Amino acid sequence: METIEPQFHCTSPRLNTTPQNTTSNQPNFDIGRWHPQLKICLAYFLDIAQYTESVQALAAFINIRLPFQKDQNVAINSSAAHNVSLVPYIRRLVATGQDTQLVLHGFFGDNWIGGIGAIHELERRNYLFAAKSTTWIGVKQAYDILPNETVPFLSPLLNVTEREMQTAEDSWSEWIFMQDWMLGPRLENMTQIDETDKI
Repeated sequence: METIEPQFHCTSPRLNTTPQNTTSNQPNFDIGRWHPQLKICLAYFLDIAQYTESVQALAAFINIRLPFQKDQNVAINSSAAHNVSLVPYIRRLVATGQDTQLVLHGFFGDNWIGGIGAIHELERRNYLFAAKSTTWIGVKQAYDILPNETVPFLSPLLNVTEREMQTAEDSWSEWIFMQDWMLGPRLENMTQIDETDKI
C-alpha cells in the first residue's frame, strides 16, 4: 500500500525583509520545499565547513563549539547528526555581528539562502526584539550558552534596511497586542473603532 505523506504549509511570520532578500513575499512558507534545502546546509556544515580553518577560527573567536568538538562521532550519516541544530550558530553569528553573506556562505554553503535564510531573518528580528525587551546584560544572558560558551561580546545588528525595521516594528506591534490580549474579536473591534474615528 502506497503511503501518502501529508503536505505541510505554515503561516509565514512576515518572511520577506532580510537585507539579502532570502525569502519570498508569499504569505505561506512551504515547509516541504524548505526542509530538503535545510538538510543540504546541515550536510555542508557537518561534512565540510566545520573542518575548515576559517570556520574554526571564527567559532573560537565568538566562543561556540563546533559539532565535532562536542562529539567525535557526529557525521552526516550518523544518528547523532540529526540532533545537530544550526540555530545556535545562526544566533551567535547574528548577536556578534558576524552574519555577513560571506560568513553565512562559508558556514552553510551555496544553498544557504534557501536553507537557512528564513531562520536567519527571524533570528535577526528576535535579536532586535531582545534588545527592545531588556537590558544589555539581559540580552547577553539570553544569548549565552552555558556553562562555557558564553557570548564574548554583542554587536548592533548589521546592514539593517528600512524595510527590515518596518517589518520588525509591525511584528512588535502584533506582540504588544498579544500582551494586552487584543486578539480575535477584540482586535477587530478596536480596528473598527479606529476606522470610525478617522471618518
